[in-house]
Amino acid sequence: MTVRPGAEPFARDGDDVGVLLCHGFTGHPGSLRDWAEGLAAAGHTVRLPRLPGHGTTVQEMARTGWPDWYAEVEGAFRELRARCRIVVVAGLSMGGALALRLAQRYGPAMNPGPLPGVDGLILVNPSVLVEDRRLVALPVLRWVLPWLPPVGNDVKRPGVREDAYDRIPSHALHSMLRGYRTVVADLPAVSQPLLVLRSNEDHVVPASSSALILDRVTSSRAAEVILRDSYHVATMDNDAGEILRRSLHFLDEPAMVGGTR
Repeated sequence: MTVRPGAEPFARDGDDVGVLLCHGFTGHPGSLRDWAEGLAAAGHTVRLPRLPGHGTTVQEMARTGWPDWYAEVEGAFRELRARCRIVVVAGLSMGGALALRLAQRYGPAMNPGPLPGVDGLILVNPSVLVEDRRLVALPVLRWVLPWLPPVGNDVKRPGVREDAYDRIPSHALHSMLRGYRTVVADLPAVSQPLLVLRSNEDHVVPASSSALILDRVTSSRAAEVILRDSYHVATMDNDAGEILRRSLHFLDEPAMVGGTR
């Protein structure tokens, strides 16, 4: 399957601080490319995988689901973990949910013992719930309507467009929402340092998603930063520089420099 130009995964080796970036639903690595390159330019080891079914065709995405996407980021995490002293996982939108799942599975609550896990989380407009009541019917609706309207390209900056699919595969959306339920149920297992960056105006993910995360995680160090000049895809928007600056500061904090486990 041909990958769209700009949708290629990104990998750069640097110091012993690794950052895994997870892109969002129907998007591809291009939406996080500047963030990844900025982290790499600062000297860090960076991985930005392309989730299965993304950055190719929407028909291919219709044949994938949450287990496929999680397996991809888990493989990238394990590769980073084998080479880096510190590993922080970051994500945009659904990528934030995938990052949280990694933190749950590779955190003290579910991964006891001496093996290192996820050391910290940086989430940009993380999505773990959807407030659209129409989706209650999705388990049945997906067999009747295979495609739904798109949610991508919520960018405030003039002239910038996210290269997301022009429609949503209903089966893939159903799989994502099932994954979200697992993530939400296990939020108390997240105890790592956490930074949430949330756009003040987001037309895709409700503010209640970030609020739910911050309310239920058990992280002793959790902070929320409001992005005031971006919409949902803030990593491509006017606050992209602020996201990079805050990320680098987070990576330089004592808990990150010294490790959390």
